[in-house]
Amino acid sequence: MKDSPPLPGRSGVVFQMSNLSEFKPVVAEPGRPLYQAVKLAIREAIDSGNFAPGDQLPSTKELSNQIDVSLVTVHRALQELVAGGVLRRGQGRGTFVHEQYVARAKPSSGTRIGLVFHEQASLADFYHGHVIEGVRRGAMDMGADLVVLHFGEDWRRECHGFIYVNPLRKQLNSMPWFGNTPVTVRRGKQQLPGRPPVMVVGASFEHDHVHSIDTDNADIAIQAVDHLVSLGHTRIAYVGGGAEVCNNIDRWRGFRDAMDRAGLPVDERLVMRVPGWKLSDAAKITLRAMLKSPSRPTAVFGAGYYFALDCYAMAGELGMNIPDDLAIVGVDDPPSGEYLSPGLTTLRQPLEAMGRRAATGLLQLLTQDEQLRSTEFLKAELLVRGSTKRS
Repeated sequence: MKDSPPLPGRSGVVFQMSNLSEFKPVVAEPGRPLYQAVKLAIREAIDSGNFAPGDQLPSTKELSNQIDVSLVTVHRALQELVAGGVLRRGQGRGTFVHEQYVARAKPSSGTRIGLVFHEQASLADFYHGHVIEGVRRGAMDMGADLVVLHFGEDWRRECHGFIYVNPLRKQLNSMPWFGNTPVTVRRGKQQLPGRPPVMVVGASFEHDHVHSIDTDNADIAIQAVDHLVSLGHTRIAYVGGGAEVCNNIDRWRGFRDAMDRAGLPVDERLVMRVPGWKLSDAAKITLRAMLKSPSRPTAVFGAGYYFALDCYAMAGELGMNIPDDLAIVGVDDPPSGEYLSPGLTTLRQPLEAMGRRAATGLLQLLTQDEQLRSTEFLKAELLVRGSTKRS
């Protein structure tokens, strides 16, 4: 049966390639996931020169048959090697050794970092893709391995520390090491009682056992409002997420502080705070009514990229000209933002820098017993394009 330990008398599971010396046997070890052994064997084959940069690996199905493990096991190993920058995948073309891997790779330090995502998170979307790239670069600089995890997985036997991407406070509080439940922590090859170090990227919490790397989200809103006020706008709407995520809370706070500093009232009729990361059909009806009302705004801060897109779409439906009838400022800068008509004025978050700093900071905690600031904020960059102009 696939993913079972080797039968008595077997030295392990062997890659049956055209050249049998390309891979070492993969032995299932008690307490160690088999995909980790597969991942290590592939990486060792690359590091030893059996696969050169740009070489294509066998397909997932071929590897599954040759190694005699499940497709899921092979896919998991390959996925983590892609996330770690060892391999790259071309859509419909296959899996290849990353051309830059050999030049930039450092010997593994034996440290394993758990990169933890929501179950619904897409690792290929703009936000997560850039955070992953930053974490990967930081881990590679320090010779650490990445393990991609989801909330709820049993990972404590695998990792020395963890990076959580955009967690909710209630999720962190549900982890056993934040309560009174004793846990075992890996320190090198030893298993010791204690708490594994945790870095949070993309959110900020005041928590005794958490270090956070985040964009200064209050400053994002302040920069947006200050820019619109400098252009002469006084009726500025806020369209953003609710209070479930700390980033939304901070952007709303920054918006109110900036409006107060400018001597402008916050008109509750021009405020939309909704669950999720974009407007529902019902919320779009509310946005339509806001933009058609006699007291409509002349400008909108869309406190998220998709909120800004929803404002673009609604302005188009209503025949409004951007920016003459409605100026829009958004958050984040995927490639499509520049090519909207007109291009989106937006706040670009330093996503890769956040990911990289989370990885290097976690490794500092693991290897140097260093004290880090509990929360570190990075500043977003205002990119002025055609969606704003002087009113």
